[in-house]
Amino acid sequence: MKPAISKLMSTPVLALNGICDAVGNTPLIKLHKLSKELGRNIYGKAEFQNPAGSVKDRTALYLINHAEQSGAIDPSKPVTIVEGSAGNTAIGIAHIARSKGYNSVAYMPDTQSADKVNILKLLGTEVHTVPVCPITDPLNFNNRARDHAKRVENAYWTNQFDNEANWKVHYDTTGPEIYKQLASQNFTVDAFTCSTGTGGTFSGIARYLEEATDGKCKLVVADPPGSVIYSYVKTGELNREGSSFTEGVGQGRITKNMEASVDIIDDAVFVPDELSIAMVYRLIEDEGLFLGGTSGLNVVAATMVAKTLPPDSNVVTILCDTGNKYAQRIFSKKWLLEKNLYDAIPVELRKYITLE
Repeated sequence: MKPAISKLMSTPVLALNGICDAVGNTPLIKLHKLSKELGRNIYGKAEFQNPAGSVKDRTALYLINHAEQSGAIDPSKPVTIVEGSAGNTAIGIAHIARSKGYNSVAYMPDTQSADKVNILKLLGTEVHTVPVCPITDPLNFNNRARDHAKRVENAYWTNQFDNEANWKVHYDTTGPEIYKQLASQNFTVDAFTCSTGTGGTFSGIARYLEEATDGKCKLVVADPPGSVIYSYVKTGELNREGSSFTEGVGQGRITKNMEASVDIIDDAVFVPDELSIAMVYRLIEDEGLFLGGTSGLNVVAATMVAKTLPPDSNVVTILCDTGNKYAQRIFSKKWLLEKNLYDAIPVELRKYITLE
């Protein structure tokens, strides 16, 4: 007699080729309390369930596959993959590269969390943290990564900001997954929103949903303080003010990956840090989800977009990664006070502030 299969088990993925086969096919989670409150349905694509823990696993896999398929590297010789990253793309690359027997090097702004740096080092990545400076400066972290790859034999700079393999992975995988997941229940995708760093996630999903819904899906880009995307969509100007506690999102220019969707964006929303950090805490309390600041920002954006739509509409966003890499900051009373974010946390949710 065959053993019974648990009702909790969905069709499991057989990853015959190792970690690479485990990337993607993530759940689409309905945020029940928020949805009930709004009278619209908010769904989060659970990208934190990728094997290296973030939406950037998809990007890392496609960028490395692109290098192999284009002949940019020779896998029969020692390979080095180099990237300029705020953290998650580098972490994804570190996992994928290690699984293939490749070396990895990461250049990161020195403003990123120490936990990200430690994870990369534990994975054997050569990490260089460098001062923040604009993309026009040769010492910008991205430019340093490019120059490093030029100095090493059989090395490849993945160039996540302007390598269009980035947005294409989301057009090929994430967008179709979202559409099929809702369509399986005869639901429509009425709106999609998320923030941008490289622009790859937003552009790839947006382009797919634009085509799949015949233009009926409202496409809204979300932006934190210190980024130019909101200004660009609203005015055509690249204006920026302030800075944000969120890591890996916000941009000072229109990247090649962002260019892939600028012609189909319907609107933009600006999300203050106070709303993003409060949502991080609310998601723990109401939904049991322990997520990072960018995920909080994305969910706030989804609620903003939902309010512009008819009742029972379906809005999708991206749950990028968990709060693990940011816990020493966003759950620290000292850090919250330094960033003037402590008062943004509702009193009843301050029980989650467990670090002094």
